[in-house]
Amino acid sequence: MADRASDFRGLIVHDLVIAPGASPIAKRIAPGEIVGLAGLDGHGQEPFLKMLAGLDPPLGGSIALDLPAGPRQITGFRKAVSSGIAYLPRDRRASGIFPTQSVLDNFAISTLARDTRLGLISPAARRARYESYREKLSIVAPRPDAPITTLSGGNQQKVLLARALALQPAILLLNDPTRGVDVATRHVLYDVFRGLAGDGMALVILSSEIEEILLLCHRVLVFRENEVAAEIAGEEMNTETVIAAMFGRAA
Repeated sequence: MADRASDFRGLIVHDLVIAPGASPIAKRIAPGEIVGLAGLDGHGQEPFLKMLAGLDPPLGGSIALDLPAGPRQITGFRKAVSSGIAYLPRDRRASGIFPTQSVLDNFAISTLARDTRLGLISPAARRARYESYREKLSIVAPRPDAPITTLSGGNQQKVLLARALALQPAILLLNDPTRGVDVATRHVLYDVFRGLAGDGMALVILSSEIEEILLLCHRVLVFRENEVAAEIAGEEMNTETVIAAMFGRAA
């Protein structure tokens, strides 16, 4: 992980308001923690995740990285990326892949500066970095210059994840990361996520599947009406408790 990640002490969400009239949200996400976001569609979990990524501005409050030099405020997507926050979108076809480009171009597009030597892009450096992540994520692709659309949905998702990880983030934000992938790919991704957390990366996972959150996460924030209706951890993390919170009922 990069130096910025090793200095990361947590993500601070201070009195964040995600919709008019909603109560503010105050949370802290620690290094090595996997936090799940759950809720019925349209109840605020996706706007919350996008605000953490700097994609959408909050109606109030702030988001900051806790660093040795002091909090670093996240005020937009560029600031988030440069600060060590990576985001994996839900709809890979609409907002993830570049369908006319190759596998290698899709992987390397966000880290071109790292492959530049004397002002020119080094094909060898790009290829070496891609091969490293291809092996780590078990990406099945015929060759790096193949169109990304020739890959299965699961392998396209792995390329997008590789692109995010190549930024060497301190925090990885995942918007329904196993949506539309096969079971084998899903379990590869689960192992990758656990390994990243074990190395000290913080992960926030929005998932439409409660079972996935229960399997992966240390705690879950349940959203209802654009607020965190419940925070569940430990022995209370079960399907019945999460569903009850989603519908505003006691378990």
